[in-house]
Amino acid sequence: MTGSRVVALGHYQPAKVLTNDDLAAMVDTSDEWITSRVGIKTRHVGGPDEPVDELAAHAGAKALAAAGLQPSDIDLVLVATSTAIDRSPSMSARVAARLSMGSPAVMDINVVCSGFTHALAVADHTIRAGAATRALVIGADKMGDIADWTDRTTCVLLGDGAGAAVVTADPSAPDTPGGPGIGPVLWGSVPEMGNAVRIEGTPPRFAQEGQSVYRWATTQLPPIARKVCEKAGIAPEDLAAVVLHQANLRIIEPVARKIGAVNAIIARDVVDSGNTSAASIPMALSKLVERGEVASGAPVLLFGFGGNLSYAGQVIRCP
Repeated sequence: MTGSRVVALGHYQPAKVLTNDDLAAMVDTSDEWITSRVGIKTRHVGGPDEPVDELAAHAGAKALAAAGLQPSDIDLVLVATSTAIDRSPSMSARVAARLSMGSPAVMDINVVCSGFTHALAVADHTIRAGAATRALVIGADKMGDIADWTDRTTCVLLGDGAGAAVVTADPSAPDTPGGPGIGPVLWGSVPEMGNAVRIEGTPPRFAQEGQSVYRWATTQLPPIARKVCEKAGIAPEDLAAVVLHQANLRIIEPVARKIGAVNAIIARDVVDSGNTSAASIPMALSKLVERGEVASGAPVLLFGFGGNLSYAGQVIRCP
């Protein structure tokens, strides 16, 4: 069976940076309060003239350029997002139009913070089934549009951005030493706790039960992440990097430690970018690759979690 592989990455963030001191002028908070509780220092925030599909298209264009492909080479576009305001055209259709693609299949996937890892699995499965050969998979969210800027417990978390991956068919992937380019996904949810993370109302606003999410993430997710590695046939100590959803440094660090990836680089892009929901994993991975911190072909654990409460993870070979 044909496998698939991530061959290139790209990311994009709006130019405007909002610091903790900037937030302290807006709500009752401080740099010390934010840093000690969530580890975030800055976040990027887009303006009204920077819609979600524009962020996504910029990231997608960079990934295509890195892959040496033309937009017309792509036959599947998947955009993971939970901040699309309009129902139609979808974000994926708008990205395809912005990039002047030919006639790709276009689908949006809304699994909030674990959206990208879900979308990556869908792309992998679609290519394995022979229904596509080259996919552009994007995580893009404009969390600033749904933030309650009067709530100091949530507005300090959120940022805007997009990350993209080009995924191609790879007939040699099943026989590749060390496993396929994209390993098997492990995904699921806890429906009875779905209300712990919410984007509801008119206009929609982000809210969460912070302590419930923290307890769930730090106690229930590490064993699941270890099972992801087991499904991929790799020991956690052999991982070169771990890219978790960039929710909160106080979640990322204990979860990574409990996974047992003692030799891995741990992505901490949340410090500079905040929580960008579906964008956080591809954006953090793209930056690691851009800085040359992970070698091509090295095993990387991607693990998304959050809204619904849902999770999805896979081990991939770094492009």
